[in-house]
Amino acid sequence: MITPADIENKEFSRAKKGYNEEEVDEFLDLIILDMEKLIRENRQLKDELSKAHVQVDKHMSTETSVYETLEAAKSLMNDIAASAERRAEILLKNAELEASLITREARESIAKYTDEGNRLKERVETLRERYKKMLETELERLDFAGSDFLADFEKDFLPASLTEADEVTQVAAPDVQERGHQTETASDLTKTMVNIR
Repeated sequence: MITPADIENKEFSRAKKGYNEEEVDEFLDLIILDMEKLIRENRQLKDELSKAHVQVDKHMSTETSVYETLEAAKSLMNDIAASAERRAEILLKNAELEASLITREARESIAKYTDEGNRLKERVETLRERYKKMLETELERLDFAGSDFLADFEKDFLPASLTEADEVTQVAAPDVQERGHQTETASDLTKTMVNIR
């Protein structure tokens, strides 16, 4: 490539009927100035182009970084969503297991308490029957022994007639008064026995 210095230092050979040397030098000076200007502009444009390339590379790098960040964020969100779904499934399964365990325990408790209640009912019924039989037995014994007891009591303790009872009352009256009326008279006893019958 021809530089301005090449143009400035170029020497032409002389010939007859050649060009005017001053005009050629002036024209070459103009060409040198224009060429230097073009070279400066070219360098400036190259610098700007280089800076533009740097910025483009930077933007490309930033864009790539943003794209990678977005992809990483998407991947992370997908991982989080999948993890959340897995955790929700695990929690749901745990809740179902716990619910089934509680249900089973409740059923076992109901069965246990039902059995215990049935046993208690049977025991109450058994005790009721035994108590009823005992009372019936005692009533039968009282009915059987009652007639004999009253007959023996009348024979041994009651006088044969009311006059004898009055005598007993007269004889026993001073003794009864001394005791502060703590005993019953024979006539009262007779009335009581009659009422019992």
